[in-house]
Amino acid sequence: MAGTIIDYINTYGNRSFLEDPVNEVDSLILCQFAYLKFDGMVPDVRENKPSVTIKQLSQHKDYEKLFKNTWFVRNNKRLFQAMLESKRYGGLKMNGYVNIVETEYETQFSAITFFLEDSTVYVVYRGTDESIVGWKEDLNMAFMDPIPGQAYSVKYLNMVASQFHRPFYVAGHSKGGNLAVYAAMNCKKEIQNRIIKIYNMDGPSFRPEVLDKYDYAAVKERTVKIIPHSSLVGMLFENTMDYRVVKSKALGLLQHDPFSWHVRYGRLVDIKQVLEGQKFMDDTLNEWILSMDEKQVRTFVDTLYQVISSTQKDNLIDFSADWSNSINCMMSAVKEVDDETKKMLKKVLKTLFYMAQLRVKDEITRKPKQIMESITQRIESIEKGEFR
Repeated sequence: MAGTIIDYINTYGNRSFLEDPVNEVDSLILCQFAYLKFDGMVPDVRENKPSVTIKQLSQHKDYEKLFKNTWFVRNNKRLFQAMLESKRYGGLKMNGYVNIVETEYETQFSAITFFLEDSTVYVVYRGTDESIVGWKEDLNMAFMDPIPGQAYSVKYLNMVASQFHRPFYVAGHSKGGNLAVYAAMNCKKEIQNRIIKIYNMDGPSFRPEVLDKYDYAAVKERTVKIIPHSSLVGMLFENTMDYRVVKSKALGLLQHDPFSWHVRYGRLVDIKQVLEGQKFMDDTLNEWILSMDEKQVRTFVDTLYQVISSTQKDNLIDFSADWSNSINCMMSAVKEVDDETKKMLKKVLKTLFYMAQLRVKDEITRKPKQIMESITQRIESIEKGEFR
């Protein structure tokens, strides 16, 4: 029977990295761990301080802040505890943390470097966090090269990798996977030559002209992209077919959650291909994005951001916690846009409501049935083209 990344630690956590070398599941675990808020607990990348152990984090007076405003709080706490109590991760050290959120420049960037007991080094980029500006930056990938987060990713890799002189891994989940590949393509040659593998865990790819512009060929053979069988995020701009498809216990967009990915016998469970219906949707979305010129895409993205910003929320957790008011504000804002833009917004707004569903399932304990029914009704109204 397949388990999760937490089950993997419970099963194989008694084996050190000296006994069993780092693998794809370890990479996924570190990518998820990077979502925790290490601010004030792990040395900043610009500081010259000793690395911090996972045990020290567990004893820190601000321990609970690690999970502040993170998705999947319960699972993140379970993951942390399993790692702490295991032989495999009990000696984990970390350093070089950075967390930048710049609303004015539409930037959300975070990265951290992990040191395993077998001297393996893992540079991990955080994916999109709960901030609204983080999701705006993701959308900017459709027309901007580079987005600020990508530029930061190169600077970060050049900075941290110059402080140690051994081979290392680069990884990330969601947008973090995109940043990992981008940084590997654009870092200094001496640093690029020391990269063992780049793991892109269900992260977007790049517009074709971006791959042509940079030296993707130099890192292509070392890049491992893994997506769930109903991937949306990981299939954005994907046209190389160089990816593995793995099984998830969730459905649709919920498969983006690493806690839903199946693990069996210490490996992610492969499946033949992306679901046919999802592949059709992904191809259609990519074709739609690539068919628009830069001005059209920029207009659409900026309009979408204005609609979301109408809720007066700065993060998706508050957005979904106050879901009723947020949705009403967005519906009112949508009424003001032209018909063509409204059609485009309809597809993306559906995605946001599915995210709200996920949040409700994970966090809300009071009257979940009534809340879910209300959100489902909103989704159905959007499918019918109604914005009320």
